Parts: sequence; C-alpha cells; structure tokens
Amino acid sequence: MRSAGRRVPHSGMRRAIARRLTESKQQVPHFYLTVDCRMDALLALRAQANQGGAVKLSVNDFIVRAAALALREVPEVNASWHDDAIEFHAGADISVAVATDGGLVTPIVRDADVKPLSAIAGEIVELAGRAKVNRLKPEEFTGGSLTVSNLGMYGIKQFAAIINPPQAAILAVGAAERRPVVDDNGGLQAATVMTVTLSADHRVVDGAVGARWLAAFRALIENPVRILL
Repeated sequence: MRSAGRRVPHSGMRRAIARRLTESKQQVPHFYLTVDCRMDALLALRAQANQGGAVKLSVNDFIVRAAALALREVPEVNASWHDDAIEFHAGADISVAVATDGGLVTPIVRDADVKPLSAIAGEIVELAGRAKVNRLKPEEFTGGSLTVSNLGMYGIKQFAAIINPPQAAILAVGAAERRPVVDDNGGLQAATVMTVTLSADHRVVDGAVGARWLAAFRALIENPVRILL
C-alpha cells in the first residue's frame, strides 16, 4: 500500500504571497508585450568593467538600472492604480524578485535611476542576502515602481510574470543565448539575444505606452554605455 504524501502547513509568507498573486491575477487586467534585445555590446562592456574591479557587475544589475532609466523616459509606467486616481511615483524604485525557501520576495532598490551600477550591485547582493534569511524590514519590500523577475540563470527563454500590486508592471527576463539574427543587409549572423516580456496593468498603462517603455528599455540594453551615464 502506498504511503500517504507529506503535507506542509502554509507559512504566513506563503499565505500572503498566494493571496496577493490571486488578487492580482483576478482583479488586475494584465496585458503582455515581448521584445528581443541584442546583448553583445552589454556583455562586452560588462566584461571590461569587471576587469580588476572591486565590485563584480551582473547582467541583472544593468537590467535593473536600465528599467529605472526607462521609467524616467516613460514616466506614465511609473504609476499605480487607486480607485479614485492614478498615482505617479516620484522615484524610480525597482523591486528585484528573489527566490527564498519561504517564497518569492521583492526587495526594492530605491532611486535606481540615479545610483551608479556598483552601488546597485552591492545593494542587490545585500538585500537578497537578508531576504533569504527573512531579515528585511517591511519598508524594504513594500511599494516600488516596477519589478524585475529574472529567470535567465535557470535557462528559461521566455515567460510572463504576474504583476506585483500596487505596481503597474513587471518585467520578465529570459536567458541571453546565441541565436541567428538577420543583419541590416539581410544576411544571417550569430548574436546573443535576450527575450523580455512586460506584463502591464491596462487600467494604468495603455498598449502604446507599454510599447514605448519597452522600446526605451531595449535601446538602453543595446546601447549600454547610456546605462553607465
């Protein structure tokens, strides 16, 4: 006779995550936009920046700052829905999804548009470390402008994420991989490409606005010197 399966009682964190994600998927009208980003220039710049540097920059550090700078360019996405009004946020505060034993936590890098990449890198490491041992303060994961959820390190090519309320958008980041692409002359060449999908709240973000934000983000990723400025 087969033994009974193991039951694990819900933790408070797991209950809260389940409630928020269910409410988001049921009550927030999601729509999705996907683009491919050429990564070769960014990877080359990252390798150069990491030569002899005290702080090692990850691809995700560039993505976080690019997301914040794109919010500066398209501030309509930097907003939240309320029953009586749309609130536009003053700072570009990027939540970073961190997987922990208790569930997904989203610590926030405040004002990521004005911080240097080295500061963002150190802050993400420090916040993620404390998130994994449940030592974040409530204000360190409450609010925020937009969330970045990166599953590229797991080999995921593309996915669509659920919006983290009260934010109006979340960016799902896939793996950077070598793919054949068509160059400007119509020929084929190999390039490193990353697919990203923006999930947006249609009450706040219209399709054209979301498209402009993704275009701004892709332009930054493909011209990464702008991320350093």
